[in-house]
Amino acid sequence: MGKKPLSFIIVGSGWRAMFYVRIARAHEERFHLSCVLCRSEEKARRLREEGIGAAVSVRQCEEARPDFVVVAVSKPSIFQVTREWVLKGFPVLCETPAGMNLEELRQLWELRERYGARVQVAEQYIRYPIIAAGLKAIEEGKLGEPYSVYLSAAHDYHGASLIRHMLKIKAEPVAVSGKQYRFPVTETDSRYGPVTDGSVKERERTCVTLEFDSGKVAFYDFSGVQYHSYIRSRHINVQGRDGEWNDTILRFADKEHEPIQEYVMPWLNPAHRELETDELKETAGQWNPALELNTAQDEYAIAVMMAGMEDYLERGKEVYPLSEALEDAYLWLLMKKAAENPGTKVKWEPQPWSKGGKEI
Repeated sequence: MGKKPLSFIIVGSGWRAMFYVRIARAHEERFHLSCVLCRSEEKARRLREEGIGAAVSVRQCEEARPDFVVVAVSKPSIFQVTREWVLKGFPVLCETPAGMNLEELRQLWELRERYGARVQVAEQYIRYPIIAAGLKAIEEGKLGEPYSVYLSAAHDYHGASLIRHMLKIKAEPVAVSGKQYRFPVTETDSRYGPVTDGSVKERERTCVTLEFDSGKVAFYDFSGVQYHSYIRSRHINVQGRDGEWNDTILRFADKEHEPIQEYVMPWLNPAHRELETDELKETAGQWNPALELNTAQDEYAIAVMMAGMEDYLERGKEVYPLSEALEDAYLWLLMKKAAENPGTKVKWEPQPWSKGGKEI
């Protein structure tokens, strides 16, 4: 007899919450969605018509006694809603960012350290198969020690997470400088499909330099239009002494100092084979010259984190260490401050989570 599926509820019913709904439907043997907590009866009714259990009653969701709670509400509400549910005694997997300001980040850490609150943050980008493949090459030492990143692939705290992992940095003093620009871009795509009316919007572009005490450096360059556009691409370049990872190509010197060029193929962790979908396998089965970060990879990355909640609940093994998620959000705050104050250098300061904290 197989294991009982992990049961969960979702607080929130927006676009991001639907990712978790689709994952539960695709992997019923692993996950059981007990209920979606909605703000309005109208939204709950629409979801029920689609065969999704939904309610507006907090008590009804509590009585489902889920193994964990997914918090997928609006960004400004994530911290408060996460706090409410962990104080009720439920483990939480919350969407990003963990908090919108330094006080919220510190409070969340205090909830963990002082009160034993069980909370994880769904920072999924390092689990995208194409990114996991590049990170695997870094861990294998093909680039040598990485010292430079140019990242134009993900925004804010996601970008901070990628930068830290690509440079193999957990928490380190850093000086941040930057600037924001605005440029016109013809709209071609959106969350809901192609845009073909020729509309043009002014889009903000943020350019930030992060200079770490170790001498490592990151150049962050991103505009939100890059997520949904047929005329704006996304890019990654990581350099070390012995090579570089450039989008979907790896170039490095081997042990005989001969130059090698390899395609970066999406890497699927054998430990999570049951979470692979046909669409994901198709994506992973062929090399793509463009850096593709699609929905299939996103949903797989989230599914891996959801599956990891089992180990977290049973053995305390963190899916994505809370200390790292808080560091991501803190770096984002520094990046934001620097970009809004061009010509100044914003300095990192040690935070309560900087050394990782005690085991839960």
